[in-house]
Amino acid sequence: MSRIFLDLRKTEISLYSVSKNGAVGIATETILLSDAGGYQFSPGKEFRAPDECFLSLPLELLNFRILEFPFSDMKRIIDVLPFELDGIVLGGAENVVFNARLLGESKGKYEILVAYVTKDALRAILDGLRKSGFDPRFITSLELAHILNASPKEDIAECLLSPGPVTDHERLDRAEKEMKTPTLDFRKGEFLYSRDAERTKKSLKTTAALAVLLLLAFLFHSVITMVALERENTAMKDEIGKTYHGLFPNDKKVTDELYQLRAHLKELKDKESSFVGVSPLQILLGLSRTNMRDVSLNEITVDRDFIMVKGECAAVSDAERIKKNLEGFLTGVMISDTKTSLQNRILFTMTAKVKKT
Repeated sequence: MSRIFLDLRKTEISLYSVSKNGAVGIATETILLSDAGGYQFSPGKEFRAPDECFLSLPLELLNFRILEFPFSDMKRIIDVLPFELDGIVLGGAENVVFNARLLGESKGKYEILVAYVTKDALRAILDGLRKSGFDPRFITSLELAHILNASPKEDIAECLLSPGPVTDHERLDRAEKEMKTPTLDFRKGEFLYSRDAERTKKSLKTTAALAVLLLLAFLFHSVITMVALERENTAMKDEIGKTYHGLFPNDKKVTDELYQLRAHLKELKDKESSFVGVSPLQILLGLSRTNMRDVSLNEITVDRDFIMVKGECAAVSDAERIKKNLEGFLTGVMISDTKTSLQNRILFTMTAKVKKT
């Protein structure tokens, strides 16, 4: 990242190169300023705009006041200074850009140095720099910083009135320190450095645009998924309908296949015991193995696990023999009724239950 420190002087501007570790090198270029329009930046050749630059104003461009306050809170002082400067500065405080530095305390009063520059002069300098691609991150004054940091408090007023020369070595050393922490920064109010804010704003716009694209992609994917699920649901309903009509072709009024299928399953479950309780074939097979000499069976009733057998035989002893034979594969066998027919045969009725296995 290229960094430049611009040292604006009375008739020229020096460009100091800045290394990656922040050290300021010797002056690389000295560009004469045009006389027209005051501090108009008019380089004689093209320069590649740096990624970051800093600006120092000459001392003669600044004005100063030393004021006294009963408190030392610089935030409060900065807030009330416009009212103090209105009666001192020509045109009022709204026509200047100012900053202040606490000098010290004397007899319970705090001495404050106020430095200011007219907005017109500062605007002209910044406009000229922007045309060449320079946009200073902060605006200080190497000469003022040198006086404030190198002179005793009691000599500051005199040094501001009659400043001594500042050597190139001192300017480079002060520039390196100002880049880390400016003594006074005049980049305030309407002249506030905005490139970082613009970058952040641009970054936020880019982020917002990406977020919108991601949201649109998500919505598109959701719509596609919903359409696919709806088609799958429709196909499934059609398949269920076909299956239902295949199982229950006699149902003409079908409103909800699943509900009606559950109803049919419940009905079948209720009848399950009727189908699985007694095996008629097993009963008939057992009867076929029974000695039926002089016995004929007229009726066999199978109801769940209850069995009723009706028949006729020659004598009651034959009925007892059949009862004993049935007890081989049935339980609870009993002769519930006997009577004599017109042909003098014994009519009997037997009941029994299937043995539980």
